[in-house]
Amino acid sequence: MNSSKLHFFPVRLRHQPFALAKAFLNMDSEKNGESPENITDVASLKRVLGLIDANFFSDEKLLELVKGAKKFNIPTIRANRKLVASVNGGLNDPSCLVFVPDWGIDKAQNPSKRFKCSSLSGIQRPHGDDDIAFMSVLELGELIRTKQITSQELTQIFMQRLKRHNPVLDAVVTYTEELANQQAKEADGLLAQGVYLGPLHGIPYGLKDIISVPHYKTTWGSKTYKDQVLDMEAWVYKRLKSAGAVLVAKLASGSLAYDDIWFGGRTRNPWNIKEFTTGSSSGPAACTSAGMVPFSIGSETVGSMTLPAARCGVTALRPTFGCVGRTGVMSLSESLDKLGPVSRTAADCAIILDAIRGKDPDDLSSRDIAFEDPFLVDITKLTVGYVDDAEQEVVHVLATKGVNMVPFKLKYEVDSVGIASFTMDVDTLAHFDEWQRSGKDDDFESQDQWPPELRRARIFPAVDYVQAQRARGKLIREVREGFTVDAFIGNATDWERVCMGNLVGMPVIVVPSGFPKVSDPPCNDCRRRATITTGIYAPPHHDHIALALAMAYQSATDHHKQRPPIDDLGPNDLSQKRPRVC
Repeated sequence: MNSSKLHFFPVRLRHQPFALAKAFLNMDSEKNGESPENITDVASLKRVLGLIDANFFSDEKLLELVKGAKKFNIPTIRANRKLVASVNGGLNDPSCLVFVPDWGIDKAQNPSKRFKCSSLSGIQRPHGDDDIAFMSVLELGELIRTKQITSQELTQIFMQRLKRHNPVLDAVVTYTEELANQQAKEADGLLAQGVYLGPLHGIPYGLKDIISVPHYKTTWGSKTYKDQVLDMEAWVYKRLKSAGAVLVAKLASGSLAYDDIWFGGRTRNPWNIKEFTTGSSSGPAACTSAGMVPFSIGSETVGSMTLPAARCGVTALRPTFGCVGRTGVMSLSESLDKLGPVSRTAADCAIILDAIRGKDPDDLSSRDIAFEDPFLVDITKLTVGYVDDAEQEVVHVLATKGVNMVPFKLKYEVDSVGIASFTMDVDTLAHFDEWQRSGKDDDFESQDQWPPELRRARIFPAVDYVQAQRARGKLIREVREGFTVDAFIGNATDWERVCMGNLVGMPVIVVPSGFPKVSDPPCNDCRRRATITTGIYAPPHHDHIALALAMAYQSATDHHKQRPPIDDLGPNDLSQKRPRVC
């Protein structure tokens, strides 16, 4: 291009700092009146390129870049967008780039065997429904198996609790009452015929509302999609249905799986309703904690299960990446998204994982991982590390159980927080490209969350995304080399650890380890409690070790049996959920 014919925008960057940037960054927009050939304020363009740390081109190369982008880049960008990006949520057309968190472990060629959990003996039906509501899945399963209670009775108990406590907690999106009654009736009918499907037979549960169920809304927590009905069965829902479980509710997800704010409110912590749950698996954590469901299925990209599980004092497993299929689930990041169980006990998590794991033919990342049976692990042969922030009670209990407990520090140099944010934001924007381009982000429930993050993601260079994944590979190698124990104990909510664990595909189980009184209570007889939790971390493909250690700890303690004060609210608790509640 002849520089004598260059046209300069009549813009002073000092007074209108975004005009040139908008023109340059949106030069693939059909609505932009200026063509790239007319973008000629080289100094201003360099300032724009400075936003992506790429202001090193000469003037001649910069003008060549603009011209070539229009001729070559933009047609390809538009063609790809038309092919795969017109529908939001990432439900279709998954990336062919698949993350596999293998650490040089031999993978079984044959499908793994089901876990062998012995039936509980001597379980008797309590007199009160509230006592039934806080029984474990295994205990409830034994009541059903021995015909002390029917699935239909159990379903009604939990449906009533959902409706009773949701006005306080804002944790339920949709009651699937008709479906629940149908599935419970079928479960009872099978049992009457002598057919018992296993420990989940007839057990009510809830799904995070990013998981699709036909004929019911799947809102993704967003007012933009609050009337959306997806005609697909999520793979995890199919697995639970085949195990005889009964879906009673779609549970709150933070809007587009970000934090705990959704179009219906903000989900609260049953242990202290002044607090919110944090994390987007807010409904699953709150409802399980409050005895509104015996178990639920949540999801995690970076912290969305572990954080609300810790806040709400429940037991939750973020499994090895890829062991639970994600077909029919809204996607943020295909190399980070995971589904897992939220329940009362580690043993419950084990049997739920056993029901939902396996190869999903439509999820390229899913695999049939040959876990060992957590119920058969000899923990006395394990060496388990404890880091500086580990709960000492957990360390002591496991030591008394015969575990070799040693001080430990997982050494690695790569900063995982930036890589996790970079990866998640770019991947999410790829799944919500149309959402942003059409201005739907202006309607997002919390304007300081996804909207600014995904606007920044728009200018992340592709080359630097690849560099971030190379850095992620380096992180994985460092963590693998530094993981010199069978498992380690540490804080489950440490943000660096949350990011690292998700980037490497590492499983962690969150277990409650204490419920002290809140500091500075609003009244002398305040029933609110703080929650103390512990994370038990294992290498990828070793979920059975984390589960076995958690089961051993819970066999010697009763923290997981404690109940939040949701059934004994203070006088102000039902008014407007005000901060002065006792």
